[in-house]
Amino acid sequence: MNTYCECWVRVASALLSQALAGAPELIAASPRPFDDQCFGFTFRLGGEEEGSFSVVLDRSVLDAPLHGEGADQKSGWAELLREVADSAAGELLAKTGKKCQVEAVAEVSNLGTPASRAFALKTSSGTWALQVHDETHTKILTENQHTAAPAPSSRSSEEAGRIGPGHELLLDVELEATLRFGCRELPLSEILNLGPGDVVELDRHVADPVDLVVGDKIVARGDVVLVNGNFALRVGEVIAPRKRLESIRCLF
Repeated sequence: MNTYCECWVRVASALLSQALAGAPELIAASPRPFDDQCFGFTFRLGGEEEGSFSVVLDRSVLDAPLHGEGADQKSGWAELLREVADSAAGELLAKTGKKCQVEAVAEVSNLGTPASRAFALKTSSGTWALQVHDETHTKILTENQHTAAPAPSSRSSEEAGRIGPGHELLLDVELEATLRFGCRELPLSEILNLGPGDVVELDRHVADPVDLVVGDKIVARGDVVLVNGNFALRVGEVIAPRKRLESIRCLF
């Protein structure tokens, strides 16, 4: 059974080992009460999976340069744990089809809350306790909401109908899809002078949605998430099925 907490643990094990110094590992441990020597963040989830999910660490971990020498360690933890929370939502969608997203983040205020699961964050420079408190649950749909949701099979047939007769013969054709984070026009002289370590700034902010491109046309936009350690796209908007088909020139 895949719950948000289980997805979070899998994503955290992968991301923490990639983002932190000291080759960290998450090792299961026995929960203990939070206290004033801890700090952490609560992530409020909304969607089909909703509730709150808190992550708490020993405050002494801030003394270790796990996010790099000279970096603001607390800000580093806030950014990294937000990335883990977002990516866990993406993995939950991939595993179960349940949509959820992080709607708000705040520092943990109730340190007297018992932990749901506990881990030892072990690195080459020390070991610290990392604990989570899980209050997420699947949103209960009303009878009308259940009725309104179309079955996957009917959705496929409806979309096939909307793209026109005969086109269903093309539905099994495999196409290459590309995520586009941004673009930039450069003079040929700059391109020829590029070397290792050079930085090319794109025309898009880090918080902007990315494009899913098929052929040479945008067919969808959304947010980048991590699923099982791989980049993935959480779709936020798509063009109509007929326009998606018409935009792919290689089919005609």
